[in-house]
Amino acid sequence: HNPGTAATCSGTTKFKYFGGDYAGAEFGGNVIPGELGTHYTWPTTSSIDYFLGLGMNTFRITFLMERLTPPAQGLAGTMDATYLAALKNIATYVTGKGAYAIIDPHNYGRYNGEIITDTTAFGKWCGNLANEFKSDSNIIFDTNNEYHDMDQTLVFNLNQACINGIRAAGATSQLILVEGNSYTGAWTWVSCGNADSLINLQDPNDNIAYEMHQYLDSDGSGTAESCVSSTIGVERLTAATNWLKQNGKKGFIGELGAGSNDDCIAAVYGALCSMQQAGGVWIGALWWAAGPWWGTYFQSIEPPNGISISRILPEALMPFI
Repeated sequence: HNPGTAATCSGTTKFKYFGGDYAGAEFGGNVIPGELGTHYTWPTTSSIDYFLGLGMNTFRITFLMERLTPPAQGLAGTMDATYLAALKNIATYVTGKGAYAIIDPHNYGRYNGEIITDTTAFGKWCGNLANEFKSDSNIIFDTNNEYHDMDQTLVFNLNQACINGIRAAGATSQLILVEGNSYTGAWTWVSCGNADSLINLQDPNDNIAYEMHQYLDSDGSGTAESCVSSTIGVERLTAATNWLKQNGKKGFIGELGAGSNDDCIAAVYGALCSMQQAGGVWIGALWWAAGPWWGTYFQSIEPPNGISISRILPEALMPFI
């Protein structure tokens, strides 16, 4: 059964960043630009207040690049004022409360249906976005969500171009989260080549962390409510944890998800415990996901009655705040 109390996880370093992902502004991505309230939505401040009240302090706000920067404009083009204002509104609500807002272009390394190959334009895009947030030190930049099925050198180059663009825009105080290929999975971080490649990323301000995602079902996709075992969380993080330790790098679990059963609760608890016992190399973790449109999705943590609220939240997440 569930491990019960935080006392069963000893020798821990608390996360600097802990909270959840907020999905919604990337919904309906097959309709561009789409209509607010019909194809997509934004997080609610009342939901964010709920988690702030529990002691959580970090929220990853997903959005679509094509809605922020219409394809007719191109990657380096003018941003849509309305969509940008909505993104700013929710992000600055979070940071105004003293918490951290991760702004997440949820695009999988693609733009307008194609893999992004123009690293110069991508760097410019990152810089244009950073320019809008550079005065807010509680903003965290995420280069892109879950690159996959791409040339590894391209994934490196896109991350590096984004880092350079953000810093050149004058956003020098903010943490940047870089992501890897193969859906940035922690369980494949070392085996798929992300480790050897992305270790060479350079930040002039020395403030990046490696964002990885981890689900605990059989194929690691986060689509099944069953977990492989009660220890699968620890097992899938072990290689990445060792890599972070050996290389003096910082890691961040940007998406974590599982079902609400005994095995999964133990597995999530075990994963977070192992992260907090790793000597501080893991600086944060987020549950996937909150957001107003999830309905009965099994990983929803949207208040008041998302399925993950009844057990996952008190038994597997709250002990680590």
